[in-house]
Amino acid sequence: MDWRYLFTSLEGRINRQRFWIGVLVLVVISVIASILDGILGTPRLGASEMSPGTGLISLIVSLILIWPSICLTGKRWHDRNKSAWWILINIIPVIGWIWALVETGFLRGTAGANRYGADPLG
Repeated sequence: MDWRYLFTSLEGRINRQRFWIGVLVLVVISVIASILDGILGTPRLGASEMSPGTGLISLIVSLILIWPSICLTGKRWHDRNKSAWWILINIIPVIGWIWALVETGFLRGTAGANRYGADPLG
């Protein structure tokens, strides 16, 4: 698997398997950052008595992972023969999140070539 292509390019298409592998990698990186926050006792931003806040390492890692997340999801929208601009559906609370999850995570991509490239399963 070409990790560089997966996380740095908006070009082309990926299938569901590669999408979920990419999501798993991003989640593992985020969890590791949170664990490091706990071990190192980094300052917590927005901490209060009711909420533990976000650690500095987790915040930095989250900001770094924005672009890889956009690239990963954009290529998955391309596989559904839709523009990567569909990522913005996540702005709509609940309904947008469910729509994006179903479209990118569970529905098969366009069979055969589409305007974004060849079928990744072909």
